[in-house]
Amino acid sequence: MLGVSFDPPDVNRAFSEKHGFPFRLLSDVDRTAGEIYQTKRAPEESFPENAKRRTYVIDPGGTIVKAYRVTDIAGHPDQVLKDLRRLMTREP
Repeated sequence: MLGVSFDPPDVNRAFSEKHGFPFRLLSDVDRTAGEIYQTKRAPEESFPENAKRRTYVIDPGGTIVKAYRVTDIAGHPDQVLKDLRRLMTREP
């Protein structure tokens, strides 16, 4: 599991430590990944300096198998875990 933010590494490190993230938080300061994964906001959108909240489940081959627009921050982890369990029990 990885997180990605548009903030620089020192800001991400402090944020990650403050919140006790058990995963790496990567910096996408030039917003290249944000463009590819459609998390970059248009200038006319609210909070254009911030990334949209998105989650992608990517299989070992690099294929996106599930994509989420995060709207329920509190319930989102449970939904992802439920979906991961379902995906992991499917027959190949």
